[in-house]
Amino acid sequence: MTSALQPFGPTLPRSRARALPWATVMAGSLVSIIPVGATLPLMPPFGLLMLLAWRLLAPLALRRWAPAVLGLFDDCLSGQPLGSATLLWTLCFFLVDLFDQRTIFRAFAQDWLIAAVAITFCLVAGRLLATPLGAHVETVLIAQIAVSILLFPLASRAVAWVDRRRIAE
Repeated sequence: MTSALQPFGPTLPRSRARALPWATVMAGSLVSIIPVGATLPLMPPFGLLMLLAWRLLAPLALRRWAPAVLGLFDDCLSGQPLGSATLLWTLCFFLVDLFDQRTIFRAFAQDWLIAAVAITFCLVAGRLLATPLGAHVETVLIAQIAVSILLFPLASRAVAWVDRRRIAE
């Protein structure tokens, strides 16, 4: 084959192609352990962004039970209460499934809107699960939601690049 049809070289073995979505979501979750000095906690949940990007761009790349396992992995790394990402990421997967059943065709703007709703839901619900109700973190939470929503296209771009490599034959 010519290099124009196969830009990444030889194809990946089937097992590695199946593991690639899992590895990218786990790598996104691993970003949270990087020591970053900041006055405001604005770091977006990169694992969630990668999970949503995989679900919206390549719906069959991850199994239906994958968000539970990947959410548990994220909970162990991020310091959130154990089981919160497991529950919230699974609910986000179901939310995207609901949109998939209702729409026939979606553009990227609709995917971005779906991801924005899911990101907002996860961050607000995670805040309610993790911090006392008397804590005043709403301003920082709004900024973190905005940063996360604005970074979703970057996560989608990364997932699209990896997915091209994964399905190249």
